[in-house]
Amino acid sequence: MIKSFFSYFLIAPVVLILAGCDGSGGQHEAIDPVLSNPIFKGINDSIRKFPNDPELYLRRAKMLSLNNAHEIANADYRKSWDLQPTKETGLLFASNLSILDKPDERTEFLKLAEKKFPGDPEFNRLLGESYIESGDDKAALEIYDNLLKKDSLDFESWYEKGRVLAQLKDTASAIAALKKAYSLQPVNTYALELAHLYAEMKNPIALRICDEVDAGDSAKEMVDPFFIKGIYYSNTKQYKQAIIAFDSCIRRDWKFADAYIEKGIAFFKQQNYDEALNTFRLAATVSNIDPDAYFWIGRCYEAVNKKEEALTYYERALALDRNFVEAREAIKRLKG
Repeated sequence: MIKSFFSYFLIAPVVLILAGCDGSGGQHEAIDPVLSNPIFKGINDSIRKFPNDPELYLRRAKMLSLNNAHEIANADYRKSWDLQPTKETGLLFASNLSILDKPDERTEFLKLAEKKFPGDPEFNRLLGESYIESGDDKAALEIYDNLLKKDSLDFESWYEKGRVLAQLKDTASAIAALKKAYSLQPVNTYALELAHLYAEMKNPIALRICDEVDAGDSAKEMVDPFFIKGIYYSNTKQYKQAIIAFDSCIRRDWKFADAYIEKGIAFFKQQNYDEALNTFRLAATVSNIDPDAYFWIGRCYEAVNKKEEALTYYERALALDRNFVEAREAIKRLKG
């Protein structure tokens, strides 16, 4: 299973203890330990004095965000927006909702912000991203198409359009959009997304792009160019080359679980089940909550007719990801 290059950070919610409201439009007298910190004393006092000043709530929200108190900051962003809906507050509030993993609330807010600031490309792009996260790719595509009608040189919209088209399995159009984005703004993110699509299409252009990105990596820390090369070699059944590429990933980042899994798959496809099993076990050690690692351990056991062991690992994979269709089907197959 090939995962996206975009990372998602899970932030534990801060427990709030908020006491009663005063008569200033919903302001809470906070007794949360975070807000009791002396660094907030000045801003808290100012808010008590001027409870209808949106700039004060925005300033405190930023301070709270810098201290990773995103739940508490949420109320201040909302209050600032309600008092004075500015573009800056709206963008920060949308970011806060994303951090707090509130996709539905974020989408509804961005619809409101888009009406408040009609034609603003930043709110439009964020709404497009929100639609993608909620699985409404067609609505997202419509937004990016409208943005590009207004500005055909909008490289961010070309890039996002390419990502949406890739999810819709329109690979040729996705490549065209990503090529346009890269021609307008030749950054590594765009290059690697483009290379990834070429690798999936078994197009050797993927190798050239990856080599160019790696050549520009003076620190020699990037793993994505080697990972994508490995995917290309694996897709074209050049498994020895694929394993070399995945080993290069692991040398640069031994915690990169996907590299172990793809390396294991390359061994598996060569029917080298012992090496595959060892590699998948390493993946499970590096990331013991990755369902793919356990699924492929199960595949190895099933390949050598050890059905009970295989079933154990398929069930473990499904326990970690209840939507893991392949694991569910494997369990059904073995129990049938």
